[in-house]
Amino acid sequence: MDRSPATGAGHDEHAAGCACPRTADLDGDGIAASSRRTFLQRASALGAGAAGATGLLGAAPAYASDGNGNAAAAGADDDPYGRTTTEPAARGKWSPDPDNPRFTVVVMPDTQYMFDQDRIHPVPVEASFRYVLDPKGRAGGNDPNIVFLAHLGDVTNNGLAEEFTAATKAFGMLDRAGASYAVLAGNHDVHGDDQRGDTPYLDTFSVARARKRPSHHASSPDGYNTAHIFRAGGRKWMLLALDWRLSDAGFAWANAVIADNPTLPVIVTTHEIVGSYDDGTAGLSGYGQQMWDRLIKDNDQIFLTLNGHYWPPGSTVMKNSAGHDVHLHITNYQDRYYGGAGMIRSYRFDLDRGRIDVATFSPWIRELAAKKQMNALASQELELTSSVDYFSMEIDFDERFSGFAPIPPRKPRPARRMLLPGTLAYWRFDEGGSGTDVADGTVVKDQTGNGNDLVLRTVPGTSAHALVRTDDHHPDQPGHGSLVFAGQGNPVSGSYLQTVDRAPINRETFARGYTFEAFFKVPADWDGGRNGWSSMLSRVGTAAQAGKNGPGSTAEEPILTLGLSSSIELQWNAYPLNQDGATTAWSHLLQKEEWWHVAVVNDGRISKLYVNGCEEGRNPTSTAIGLTALDMPFLLGGYQWNGKIDQVFHGSIGDVRITNRALSPAQFMNA
Repeated sequence: MDRSPATGAGHDEHAAGCACPRTADLDGDGIAASSRRTFLQRASALGAGAAGATGLLGAAPAYASDGNGNAAAAGADDDPYGRTTTEPAARGKWSPDPDNPRFTVVVMPDTQYMFDQDRIHPVPVEASFRYVLDPKGRAGGNDPNIVFLAHLGDVTNNGLAEEFTAATKAFGMLDRAGASYAVLAGNHDVHGDDQRGDTPYLDTFSVARARKRPSHHASSPDGYNTAHIFRAGGRKWMLLALDWRLSDAGFAWANAVIADNPTLPVIVTTHEIVGSYDDGTAGLSGYGQQMWDRLIKDNDQIFLTLNGHYWPPGSTVMKNSAGHDVHLHITNYQDRYYGGAGMIRSYRFDLDRGRIDVATFSPWIRELAAKKQMNALASQELELTSSVDYFSMEIDFDERFSGFAPIPPRKPRPARRMLLPGTLAYWRFDEGGSGTDVADGTVVKDQTGNGNDLVLRTVPGTSAHALVRTDDHHPDQPGHGSLVFAGQGNPVSGSYLQTVDRAPINRETFARGYTFEAFFKVPADWDGGRNGWSSMLSRVGTAAQAGKNGPGSTAEEPILTLGLSSSIELQWNAYPLNQDGATTAWSHLLQKEEWWHVAVVNDGRISKLYVNGCEEGRNPTSTAIGLTALDMPFLLGGYQWNGKIDQVFHGSIGDVRITNRALSPAQFMNA
């Protein structure tokens, strides 16, 4: 579809009060009523700024075939503007990574000026399809895991059979590769609603053709609406490709498909929902209001809608009936150089970061640039970076989808499942009532049965409730409980735990390697001045006592510390058997009120620090063999300086496990 200047009046097809652009080629029924030539004449008189596409596309030669159903070049190979098609993409296998938390959905809006009577020129569209299909061959590409392509309608300009003949050959590139994609009809492709019957559009993009796509889930009886399900980021997603105008039957079908798949997040694509204001925001059109009222607002699964039809691009966020955000985007570039130059949008999902990063560019122009065939106008369309074309959306996917697809909490795992070969000690705190104090005389049993039990120690003068049981825990923690330490420093107070005097682990040197793991959280009132340089886990005995006086040694510090700096950075500081100084690894700055898993792994030579299963630090230039031992206890929550308790941890500690060999992240307790 095409835009004429917004007037603020006469918006018969728009919602009341909406300043969306008024279209120049709609009659009162919202049906295409004029050819592109007539529209451009009107737009020229109105100053619509669409003339940039006119002469270029009008000069393109007619589409040709080699007589065998293959696209044939009608111009010189070195003239991308004179050719009607490029070489088809090599046959390839559509094989995106379905479990990667980073994936891309590509959107292609109105391509009508590429398929326009005797001005057919599919080269830009084919270049976009090559980009989608060839993850290794994209010049300047940043979408290694494309999982779906969605066309937003107005495939052709006049809905003519010869236009679709050209279009079907271009889309055949996707079919041959077995790609997941969706096409829908725009007002330049069809007239009336989805009960219109047979058309060249439906002859081309038939139900039979749709069923061959790996993503196809269902088609409406009329054939104009399709539902697609694809797997990405380790879960299934639905995309609805809906006709330009839904009938009552069409709305009923779309609602039923969503209801039949009640746990799937849904993206709705159609030709018209919102139009844009001059500031880049968007508002519902008249038909868009129907879509909102009859489909979108009461289906909480719909979190994103994409449409073309109007220009320029824009977006808005609306609250649905469940009070959740729905992002509504319009994207269309037919008004720009070369009728949009096959421009596409990449919606780059990152489930780990909770973001969708949006980029807009022309793969065709990228190809021209690589061949040094790009002209001055094309160079300005290589990539669009305005705020409406290049932006990010923050979405907490788990929270947004919790109303229809809540993630069940991970069940506790029996202690015996955590006892991997080489496990020396495993402590968990899921016994006893939540909110109860750990009483004097309490013994926390070592789950391995090796006798590395923990006993309570309290700094004299400590107030009550210094060590409390709680059900709070890291979501991936095996035991569903933790201990809340109310320790302080300056002056020191609190309660902590230590291994019993005859615990075998007290004399362990870990000469062949080790893995130390712990879950922990610091509260909102954690203060670097009072609580910094405290430890979740440490070992009694000083560097001086161990005879460690080389570079990097500090005589008064413990021979092993896994703790936090005053800025809530993890620090592993330990004295290996083969060094007179300490080996140290650090993490990034961690946040308060968030559960963390830390693991320190040594393979007998190199030590590595992991946070939430991600490697953070190592000692790559120095060999660190084993750990110095003085046959003295390990402390859980306590830290000594010069042989005396100097700090007690302030925060929560969950399961702790110590193993005498290097574990892989897949073997960690949070895996």
